[in-house]
Amino acid sequence: MVKSDMYLLWLRVAAILYATACVTVFPGVLYGIVRWRKTCVHLGGMAYFFHFVSVVEMLVQAHHWMPVSVQEIESLLGFAVATLFFLVWWLYDAISLGIFALPATFFLVFIPALGPDRYTFPSSGVRTSWLVAHIAALLVAYAALCFSLLASMLYLVQERRIKSKPRAGKSSWAPLDWLPPLDTLERISHATLEFGFPCMTVGLVIGSVLAQETALGAAYFADPKVIASFISWVVYVMLLLVRRSAGLRGRKAAYLSGAVLIVVMAVWAANLFSRVHRFGPQ
Repeated sequence: MVKSDMYLLWLRVAAILYATACVTVFPGVLYGIVRWRKTCVHLGGMAYFFHFVSVVEMLVQAHHWMPVSVQEIESLLGFAVATLFFLVWWLYDAISLGIFALPATFFLVFIPALGPDRYTFPSSGVRTSWLVAHIAALLVAYAALCFSLLASMLYLVQERRIKSKPRAGKSSWAPLDWLPPLDTLERISHATLEFGFPCMTVGLVIGSVLAQETALGAAYFADPKVIASFISWVVYVMLLLVRRSAGLRGRKAAYLSGAVLIVVMAVWAANLFSRVHRFGPQ
């Protein structure tokens, strides 16, 4: 790699470190594991350092100190988000905000880290494989969210059944004797929710790579449907955070899961009719 492209190397290193920090911030925040919290801060700090070096070299090479291209704006915006996060963490020791700030920084850095030119796949077979992975990851995420909602709804039915104090063989609730215990249904609901989240994240990352190969390039992310997709990801994160921090169970958890499912499915339906959100021949 020539010296003039060194800023891309540092940016790619920062993107990898940001991605790793994203992986560690969720168990650190959602489960309060101190070891993961410390690891997240260390990885995020290293990512921030390499990001700073990349930004300086990028602007020096461009011979200006104000962002001009889309890649420069995205990189600087990601740097600003990371700066605010670390400032808040330093002043208030509030690492919880990292559950939003670090993934947002990664997504902003990931696109310019692919390079200044439009990304192209080495063959149509590779591109098709990425497209299949993109669709499969999102479908699994939606299926997990639906399964979580189903478990929550069954929780409500089982709770009502238990409160009615049915007698064996003499109650209208008898056909539902097969329902699992409340604790089992709650664990199923939460586990499937957590399983679907990384799938949705991977689907969005792969979609970002696919977008760079289109003629639209970075302009693809100006599509309202794409913005809505990332908003649905944020809503998903908020659902996980609220369920964990507030200890939501039963009725409230079911209502919250249902609301998130409606948002996600609305975004999916909108994407089907979008003229921009397509990966077919351009």
